Amino acid sequence: MSRRVSLREFQEYLSRRLVDAASGERSASLLGVQAGKSRWLLDLSASGEVISTLPLLTPVPLTRASFLGLANIRGNLHAVTDFPAFIGEEPTLLHNSSVRLLLVGTRFGNNVSLLVSGLLGLKKPADFKVEPASTEKVWDAGLFIDSDDGKWHRLDLAALLADPEFMNIMA
Repeated sequence: MSRRVSLREFQEYLSRRLVDAASGERSASLLGVQAGKSRWLLDLSASGEVISTLPLLTPVPLTRASFLGLANIRGNLHAVTDFPAFIGEEPTLLHNSSVRLLLVGTRFGNNVSLLVSGLLGLKKPADFKVEPASTEKVWDAGLFIDSDDGKWHRLDLAALLADPEFMNIMA
């Protein structure tokens, strides 16, 4: 009899299998995402599941504009926040084919998800020069500079989910 594997276990297995053939080490441990005009890096191990097809959103009255509502994903309700709108960028166009939903809260004990403008792929930490964070936001955990002098912010998901400003959805 074969053992059933959950989707999460399978994704964790696949992320462990991202191995650089030459060095025998992980080829990437950061997930790059686009949030409006800014680029962000998330720890792959903490970033959770990526949903490529935006589910039906149920709006919640009297909430912030960046809080888009609730989505039913495989029988579980997930709070959906438009991450670009939350950080002060233009709201995400929901019908854009590059839009993705990141289920980021599951590993931290809650059903929180971030809508992002798109995925930018897996990144190697060694390909970036690290600079200190330039904002007061504890979840903006540093500035990374790529080889083309492009700026990337490091998103600390645990700090974001602990931020009262993020978790307070009321307008």
